[in-house]
Amino acid sequence: MHANELIRIGQISYTNVWPIYFHFPHDRFGSRLAWIEQVPSELNRAMMAGEVDMGAISSFAYAQSHDRYELYPDLSVSAYGNVNSILLFHKKPLAELDGCTVMLPTTSATSVNLLKIILSRFVGVEPKYVYAAPSLETMMKQADAALLIGDDAIRASWSDHPYEVSDLGGLWHRYTGEWMTFAVWAVRRETILEHPDLVAAVHEAFMESKAAGAADRASIVRHAIEVVGGTPDYWHRYFLNLSHDFGPDQQRGLSLYYRYAEELGLLPGPAPLHVWTDKSVTR
Repeated sequence: MHANELIRIGQISYTNVWPIYFHFPHDRFGSRLAWIEQVPSELNRAMMAGEVDMGAISSFAYAQSHDRYELYPDLSVSAYGNVNSILLFHKKPLAELDGCTVMLPTTSATSVNLLKIILSRFVGVEPKYVYAAPSLETMMKQADAALLIGDDAIRASWSDHPYEVSDLGGLWHRYTGEWMTFAVWAVRRETILEHPDLVAAVHEAFMESKAAGAADRASIVRHAIEVVGGTPDYWHRYFLNLSHDFGPDQQRGLSLYYRYAEELGLLPGPAPLHVWTDKSVTR
């Protein structure tokens, strides 16, 4: 792949992954890592194309290509209930959206398919879905509902708008009782074969960064206020509400999501979870 032992790491350009990336020990790796920051849909595509070797991708994108990837354990973007950054804005109750136009963002895969599962399986409605750039005002001019994710959803939730707001993490939990995992940390199998030691070292570094992020939330909160706006209170609650673990509970919830996605024809078949283990140490 790369003669000079280089791994290209994808980074989602949303605040919800900062607790994992923020304290990453870059100095330790010198020029052995390259960082590529994009919205989830772009990173999904780049991983598929082999332009990125590892990183956070949409959970749904992993399912579409699970035979190419392994998943880092203990790393995800998950929520047990409200996630506060995957929001459906709607003019009428969810049960009245049958046949209505629902605008979807072009930036995500997991959330779009989660919405389809929730509305079809649990609410029992089949809207017309249309993709659009993530702008609440523009989307709602021509639709009855609009889905926004990430920092677009956060900013829209702060705006003065007349709409009902449904949190997809909250809806999923209400209907299933399970965790929802929105993003996973995937590594291409070729990368694991070619650079096993570096893959293990990067996992260790991410785990250290995650622990540092949990211990020092204040610096991440300050950075979020600088970049996105908002109040310290909002961001402390936001980050506290997210989980970046990927243990048995998160994996069970994600497997259920994949099962429903397959049943609705959103996935062509089952999507087993291939979780990476460091073969060089006894776990």
